[in-house]
Amino acid sequence: MSTPRLLLLFGLPLLIVIVGALVFVVPRMQPAAPDTEAALEQLRSTGACAKCDLRTAHLREMTMADVDFKGALLIDADLKYARFTNSDFSGADLQRAEMEETDFTGSTFSGAKLRNADMEKGKAAGANFSDADIRNADFDETDVKDTNFAGADMRDITMKRADLSGAVFENAKLNDANLERTAIQTADFSGADLTGADLDRANAANASFIKANLTGARMSHADFSGARFNGATLTKATLQRTRLSGADLTGASGLTQDMLATACGDAETKLPKGLSLATCQ
Repeated sequence: MSTPRLLLLFGLPLLIVIVGALVFVVPRMQPAAPDTEAALEQLRSTGACAKCDLRTAHLREMTMADVDFKGALLIDADLKYARFTNSDFSGADLQRAEMEETDFTGSTFSGAKLRNADMEKGKAAGANFSDADIRNADFDETDVKDTNFAGADMRDITMKRADLSGAVFENAKLNDANLERTAIQTADFSGADLTGADLDRANAANASFIKANLTGARMSHADFSGARFNGATLTKATLQRTRLSGADLTGASGLTQDMLATACGDAETKLPKGLSLATCQ
């Protein structure tokens, strides 16, 4: 029997079987959406839902305190306008969760996953996001003052106009983060990676950038009065009309006279040897 006839005889039925499996069998193998009612009832009655499956759950406007959500699955959950103060979300998965205008004051998200979560205009003052994955999240206009982001992965996060005063970002990854017009007074960015970050028009008075990597960072029209840059890397950073009064740039690398052409400081500003600044008016 010729090869074409063999292919027609055996290949066509096989192709029909494969197409049928793709159309009718594979869709039925996909995991069904979780039934969240039992988990929600447990949450309401006990105030605890550790390791619960709350994917796509509707928690909008819910108000509770001291809730245990450790290790819970909250992927794509709706938490808009909810209040979960002093609660424990450590190790929880909140990827793509809707968290606009929520209140998580004093809560713990240590080691949690918040990638692509939307927390715009939310509150989490004094919260703990240490070692969390917050890549690509929206924290615009949030109140996260005195919050701990140490060791967090915050690459490509947007935090425009957020209140980050007193927050800790020690050794955090903030590559290409948008921190435009943020309040970061007294914040600690020691050892953080801010490569390509946008800090234009930020208020960073008395903040610490000791040994931080600010390569290619945009820092124009910002106030870094009293900030510390000891040992920081500032290669190709933009410092147009930047205020550096009282700042300490001792040991900073990558800083050139051209970069300081429109920046200003005062008698208390400490610069690497050979560099100078105009006096702020």
